[in-house]
Amino acid sequence: MEIRNLANELNSLPYHGRGIIIGKSADGKKAVAAYFIMGRSENSRNRVFVEDGEGIRTQAFDESKMVDPHLIIYAPVRVLGNKTIVTNGDQTDTIYELMDKQMTFEQALRTREFEDDAPNYTPRISGIIRLENGDMNYAMSILKSADGDGSSCQRYTFAYSNPLPGKAKFIHTYKCDGNPLPSFEGEPKTLELPDTDIDSLTDLIWKNLNEDNKVSLFVRYIDLETGKYESRIVNKNK
Repeated sequence: MEIRNLANELNSLPYHGRGIIIGKSADGKKAVAAYFIMGRSENSRNRVFVEDGEGIRTQAFDESKMVDPHLIIYAPVRVLGNKTIVTNGDQTDTIYELMDKQMTFEQALRTREFEDDAPNYTPRISGIIRLENGDMNYAMSILKSADGDGSSCQRYTFAYSNPLPGKAKFIHTYKCDGNPLPSFEGEPKTLELPDTDIDSLTDLIWKNLNEDNKVSLFVRYIDLETGKYESRIVNKNK
């Protein structure tokens, strides 16, 4: 598997859609998670991330300009015990509620499919981090249409045990820009995580997202021993 430079990878496309990055810090002491949203329409760009308990939610920056909250307003991050859930839609709540009833991450997502925004059929991407015995494991999922055909849903789950320090996986909704937008293909990409603090990583990710299309970014470092975390939020709208 090719190990990619984080900055170069973010710079490689003007529009990734939404993206999730999960991995382990270079010193092996922290779980690292990042979630960003990009937008092309005025409605999609009219958003900010705000704190919501142990997680975050999206919120209209200017309520008077919000045309349709469907698929736009949701909680991207929620925490359930030793698990941190990160997704690009309201499937965050599905995962939280069904895992709280002892279902697995994969079982919870079998109740959902891609977004109903034909002709793009935007994939639902999800990630989950579990802390256990001073270490972590994580999984990522993508639910997408069958080559743009909305009559069929394809579900893929990728699980990572004993992840290597300084490495992360990156999944995003779209393969590239287009009309309609083509869905992400293949396994999540492997990124090299720089040996740096949360502020430097946040700055690195934000600076390398396309200036015109980036909307909001969330980054969290979670201590593997204690479960304590620190987070950063960056919003283009201020």
